[in-house]
Formats: sequence, C-alpha cells, structure tokens
Amino acid sequence: MPITLYNSLTRTNDTFVPLDPQRVTMYLCGPTVYNYVHIGNARGPVVFDVLVRLLRKNYPNVVFARNITDVDDKINAAAAQQQVPIQVITERFADAYRQDMAALGVAPPDIEPCATAHIHTIVEMIEQLLARGHAYVAEGHVLFDVPSYPQYGELSGRDTEEMLAGARVEVAPYKRHPTDFVLWKPSSDELPGWDSPWGRGRPGWHIECSAMTAAHLGETIDIHAGGVDLQFPHHENEIAQSTCAHGGRLFARWWLHNGLLSFEGRKMSKSLGNVLLVHELVQRYPAEALRLLLLRGHYRQPLDWSEHAITQAIQTLDGWYRVLRDGPTVPETTPRRIHPAVEAALSDDLNTPLALAELSALADRARTEASAEAVAELVASAALLGLLQQEPEAWFRQGSQQAVDEARIEALLAERREARAARNFARADAIRDELAALGIAIEDGAQQTRWSVIKA
Repeated sequence: MPITLYNSLTRTNDTFVPLDPQRVTMYLCGPTVYNYVHIGNARGPVVFDVLVRLLRKNYPNVVFARNITDVDDKINAAAAQQQVPIQVITERFADAYRQDMAALGVAPPDIEPCATAHIHTIVEMIEQLLARGHAYVAEGHVLFDVPSYPQYGELSGRDTEEMLAGARVEVAPYKRHPTDFVLWKPSSDELPGWDSPWGRGRPGWHIECSAMTAAHLGETIDIHAGGVDLQFPHHENEIAQSTCAHGGRLFARWWLHNGLLSFEGRKMSKSLGNVLLVHELVQRYPAEALRLLLLRGHYRQPLDWSEHAITQAIQTLDGWYRVLRDGPTVPETTPRRIHPAVEAALSDDLNTPLALAELSALADRARTEASAEAVAELVASAALLGLLQQEPEAWFRQGSQQAVDEARIEALLAERREARAARNFARADAIRDELAALGIAIEDGAQQTRWSVIKA
C-alpha cells in the first residue's frame, strides 16, 4: 500500500519513494539530556514510532537513528549547579529518557549517536565548510556564513532580510552577518572542551545533528523528523550546513514536523507551572493511555492535554481490553491480519485519528462476532499503533501508584462470595465498598468476579 507523507520543505503531500528501497533511512532529533522530558517532548517519538512501524511493514530494512545531545550550555549549567561532571548529568537523564520512552511503547532506535562521541566527525564537517567557503573563523569561533547559501530560509519560509529586520538581540561583533550561526565555540577551563584546529572548544548545537546523520545514514537521507519548534533555526541550519558541506547534495528528501502539545488550551511553560514530566505521569496514569492520547490528534496539528482527555483515553482502552478479556481465546494458528482500513489511514500521512476510529470499529465487530479471527485482527491492527500489546488482566490490574496487594484482594473476594452465598448482602456490599476504598473495582460475571484497578 503506497505511503504518502506531507513534506514541510515542499509543502506538498507526496507518495513516499525511498532513495534505496533496500535501506530506508530516517533521523529524529532526540533530547538534550539535562533534565526529565515533559509530555510534549514525547509526542514526536510516539508519533514517529508509528511511522517506523509502518515503514518496517513495507520495507525490508529501515535504519532509524535518534540522537542524544550530551554537550550543551544547559547541561553545563546543570552540572555546575550540582557540582558534578557533565557525564553525571547526561548519563542520568539519558537513561531516564530511554526508560520513559520504553514505558510509552516507543521502540529503541537502531542507532543512538551521542554528540560527544562524534567530535572528530563534527570537526571534519566544519573543515569541509571552511574549505568550500561557507564558514569563517572569528575570535576563536567558527561560524556558518548564511549569505553564502542563497536557499537559506526555504524550509521555514523566512527571508533573511526579514529575519535581520526582526532581530531583537544584540549581534555578536565577530559575526559578518547577523544571521550567521556558530559551528564551534571556545571553551574556558571550567567548561567541557576538545582540541581542534581553532583551539580548545565545543561544537554548536546544529552541526552535531548534521555530522551524526552523515556518519550513520549518509549524506542524503529519506526522512528527517522533529517538532515544529525545531523547524527554525535548528532544521534550517542543518539543511544549510549539510548541503554546503556535501557540495550541494540534497540533505533530507522528506521533512516531517509534529505539532506542539498545550495544557488545557495554554502553552506548557515553567513560568505557568504546567509542565508535565513523563517521568511523573507514568506513575500517575497507565503509560498506554498516555500513548493513546498523543496519537488522538493528527501529528501535524496542535494537541491539547487535559484531565478529561486522559480519562477518555483510559476509558477507551478499558473498552478495548474488555473485548480481548471477554472474547474467545485466539489459537496460535489464527492469522494475525492487519485490517486494510487501519493501514490505509496510517499510510495517508499518518492519519492516526482515523486509524483509531477504525480500531474502535474493529473492537465493536469483535465484541459482536465474538470470533477468534475478529479478536486477532483487532490486536494485529492495534500493534501497528503500538497499542493493545499486553495481557488484558495486566491492563486492568495496573494504574495505581501503590503496589496492589493481590492476596488481600482475593481474600476479600472470597469472603464476599461466602457472604453472598449466605445471602448476607449487607456484608457483601460492605466488602465492595472496602475494595473501592483500596482503589479496586469489581465486576460480577456469570462464572466469576473480576477485579481491576480504578485508574482515574
């Protein structure tokens, strides 16, 4: 089934045809590891994880890279504040990021390059830019010469003269042009630094991604993805320096950008106190519900977080997992078929809202038909979105910050069965209330009583 993707560079929705069908390449801008990431930072990894799943279904070899930025002024500031080496900060929060993404069902990338492991590659790329006349040295800095690349601004739709007119910050005196950006900067003794032809220093942020992409995926890649907030200046600068370093060769054939996440209609910001950390949210809510919420809107559009939205996501998954729990057992020999409507929705520029609507229809059909084939199709189709991949009982028995005392719950249920058998309904109701106070809901069936953790 053909895949169409909206290209931010061409502003068109085109059929995706990789440069080499035997090696599809994709790069996603990863985190700067100086703190825990917020839920808005997770939208891109979750959405583009679905794209990687879709690509892997269609192509035999997909090479997916997501970097770690482990040298940055924010990292330096955090290390100085805590009086520890930067590695202590970066290793801690890189591990936390991996754990958070794993909790959200995001598969690890094939390649996870770190900036500090690519200093030599970065220096080589800067030397290429200098040799080709697209960079210059000034006061220990190496800067990219923006006017040397006339196409600068095509991705973001910005004109360099308009950028100059709208500049509000004081321009460094060593810049030839106010829009020129740093490729290498000097480091004082207390800051991390590496030897280079221009003295001890460290790379600028933008050059890191260009160098790591070229090193692992090649000079031209199929897809470059990231948040819309990175479109300018980060991705614009990546295009300029990569294109110029490689003699005019196209850097990325498709540019994909996900929209930002707001909090009940307001921008997430520390000043407003509404920054929601993934590290904390996965302790409060089922991680799969967080993933579902992030997929409910089309990836290119803004998405709003609210308590109502997460409650809806939990209720939706409750319903779907109830279908799996109450439906027939699926034999191993039953075909795991992805429904064409789900794949078609995702193949149309990752239309996850439509794909989720199709999943709901499949759940309704599986509930009505109660056939192993219908249940298997629901599970296989949901897997393409990274959903419904745990045992139903595991879903219903998670969601509380406190450990669930299953032995106590089962003892109370046994006592309740005895009370009901003795027609002591007052005691049976009291036990139901006692379980509810523990955060446990019970559901009486014809054959047995099931229990689940109250999630919201």
